[in-house]
Amino acid sequence: MTSDDRITEYERVGLTFEVTDSGPLGGTPVVLLHGFPTDRTSWRRVEPLLHAAGCRTFAPDQRGYSPLASPPGRAEYRLEELVADVVALIDRVSGPGRRPVHLVGHDWGGAVAWLVAGNHPELIASVTVLSTPHPAALARALKKPDQLRRSWYMSAFQLPWLPERAVAARFTPLMVRGGLPAEDADRYAAHLARAETLSGPINWYRAAGASHVRARRVTVPSTYVWGNRDFALGPLAAELTREHITGPYEFVELAAGHWLPEKRPEECAAAIVARVRSAG
Repeated sequence: MTSDDRITEYERVGLTFEVTDSGPLGGTPVVLLHGFPTDRTSWRRVEPLLHAAGCRTFAPDQRGYSPLASPPGRAEYRLEELVADVVALIDRVSGPGRRPVHLVGHDWGGAVAWLVAGNHPELIASVTVLSTPHPAALARALKKPDQLRRSWYMSAFQLPWLPERAVAARFTPLMVRGGLPAEDADRYAAHLARAETLSGPINWYRAAGASHVRARRVTVPSTYVWGNRDFALGPLAAELTREHITGPYEFVELAAGHWLPEKRPEECAAAIVARVRSAG
């Protein structure tokens, strides 16, 4: 691509992913990965703040969220496929010279961001993750009762067909009860609150155990932003994340819950911009 091109979609293995490309043309490239059960609009309050700092942002609807990138089989949602999807977007953004990009993720998007940064450091100038600990840290924390209790839904999502129907039936009340602002919950519901459209996103959970991507230590400059009131991701995994980062590392603890892009956009943007600028 050239600096004058805008990306609205990209393709991989016959799938078409929708992308919001915004901010100054020629700006510092920042890829934004949303979580579950949201979409690329989760960054709508963060993006203008990054643009004001000179960043050009690329926010895709990921596999299972883009209508033309929602294959039916759960094996299609293994972590290696999710990582390869992001690598394909980075290749499109960086162009022939493969200029490294800054990668940001929240929730499941954060887990993918850690994996991309660990397995493809040559593509990543820096990584900033919101809420989600390093996958190896989370795996260690899941051996303890607190994180196991917080992650009960991961086991529930292994059931066939029932989880998507249950979530679809009470999507907005469930999200609001978990702390998501009602206007955001309504917007995500319009996109996702049907059993057939939740199948792909829930397949991320179902396929995780069959994945073969290594959760490698991260060597690129990294920032981890965690809300100490997060209902899903507890303090042990947050603390252990440091042990899986060997590059420059910053930990930012907020008095906040899980939905950081929606509820704490200023702090999120400040952490991202600080990491981008420090990485050069």
